[in-house]
Amino acid sequence: MTTLHEIAHPVIDIDLRYASADNICGQPIYAHAVALLHADAHAALLRAAERAQADAMRLIVYDAFRPLAAQRQLWAACPDPAFVADPAQGSTHNRGIAVDLTLADARGHALDMGTGFDDMQPRSHHGNTDISAAAQRNRRALLELMAQAGWEHHPFEWWHYNLPTPDRYPLLDDADSSALLMTA
Repeated sequence: MTTLHEIAHPVIDIDLRYASADNICGQPIYAHAVALLHADAHAALLRAAERAQADAMRLIVYDAFRPLAAQRQLWAACPDPAFVADPAQGSTHNRGIAVDLTLADARGHALDMGTGFDDMQPRSHHGNTDISAAAQRNRRALLELMAQAGWEHHPFEWWHYNLPTPDRYPLLDDADSSALLMTA
């Protein structure tokens, strides 16, 4: 069994959108707001947090490990492979090696990224110039911070980062998580 680690760090705030109705499905998908990652991804996220802390910044995590059952619900709400992985193939979230997040100031206020989390439109793409110069700088700052900590970015989602070579990691479902995110 793959061990998943709960995300905890003084400069990481957890705001799991799929544990609330504030998501593309409009209803909670997770029964519990517990952010988990594979050990390799957990270590990389802690490196990113240390870099953020050195810059007097914080991270806000919107999603991390996602059980396959949750992936199926997201696919039903948004069957667009540019934004949501087909559950038949699984995703980097289903492997515990992806995190959706944003940068925040020292007080925990999210920086302007030009769009919200899970805003499935071209303005959410990295490098999009139809957003303010400040939002472009904030996206670049997040990208640089995460890349320096060993993460790759998703070209269509400014908030999504995953470890390289995802096929090295198995697909996981709720039973693989000690938190049982999907079980009330």
